Amino acid sequence: MSFTQQLLAWFDDHGRKDLPWQQNINPYRVWISEIMLQQTQVSTVIPYFQRFMASFPSINDLAKAPQDEVLAHWTGLGYYARARNLHKAAQLIVEQHQGVFPEAIDEVIALPGIGRSTAGAILSISGQQRHPILDGNVKRVFTRYHAIQGWPGQSAIEKTLWQHANKHTPDQRNADYTQAIMDLGATLCRRSKPDCDNCPVKSGCQGLAQDIVAQLPTPKPKKQTPVRSTVMLLITNADGQVLLKQRPPSGIWGGLWSFPEIDKSAEADIKDWCEQQLGQVVTIHQRWPALRHTFSHFHLDIKPVVLLAENCDNSIRDDTGQVWHPPALAPNFGLAAPVKQLLQQLTDC
Repeated sequence: MSFTQQLLAWFDDHGRKDLPWQQNINPYRVWISEIMLQQTQVSTVIPYFQRFMASFPSINDLAKAPQDEVLAHWTGLGYYARARNLHKAAQLIVEQHQGVFPEAIDEVIALPGIGRSTAGAILSISGQQRHPILDGNVKRVFTRYHAIQGWPGQSAIEKTLWQHANKHTPDQRNADYTQAIMDLGATLCRRSKPDCDNCPVKSGCQGLAQDIVAQLPTPKPKKQTPVRSTVMLLITNADGQVLLKQRPPSGIWGGLWSFPEIDKSAEADIKDWCEQQLGQVVTIHQRWPALRHTFSHFHLDIKPVVLLAENCDNSIRDDTGQVWHPPALAPNFGLAAPVKQLLQQLTDC
């Protein structure tokens, strides 16, 4: 039996078929699940997907929703550009495709946040189109099966992997094959402790034959992860509310709500900064221990400072993108993960 035949036979008996996005399959549901599953485990995604679908059951619902509401449903998933791209892509589908998800792969790839592999997965799973895919799980399977050494992010290695992906993609049962190859990487051909004994394609795996499975895929050449620092100002008023400020639409945590921030170098001038930049006269209440939040390409050391505002009008929101919000009340807008953590800490004080 070929690689593909062995894989599909295994999928028939052991593949995952009861995930939420595998029910009532359509391009929209598959699209949302594929974006959520990028850099995120299935068990984490399931409740997010269910809440997202309940609030935005169609492309039109997502397109007309405020970005704040979309980001609120994404809080905790991370990589918030994914949510902003989803929202923008939904609006483009409404504007350019009358609200119908496109069926041509070039048109799908043209949408924000959708690359070749994701586009192929969406069209394969939802429409039985033949398209190879090459997400992280599939790269891991093929680097091991074909004993391909070298970091998969290199263009030459990636080109070779796409050739193998295309070769193994069948002309029939495309939805099952696409799900099967992703399942194999997620459940058996794992990054650590792969279960080679139960692998359906172990008989042809060159990595296993050469005893180099544990060395593959070749890791990305390491660089020292830079560290940045910031001071977050947790400004509270007499009503126990805390001041939140919306971040710029692009960049880290783009469009999310956070605490006002100053550079660590300006920490000594917190009071003057608050009065000049926020119009708030404050007193310093507490300085909390620093916490570290890690992004894909740097560490951010956050130093929280709790301040008491002496002169606030307690307005809900104004044109400066600020809001006084009760820390214990779940907001209807997006928060960065460390902000959510600090709000909980403030509530517990």
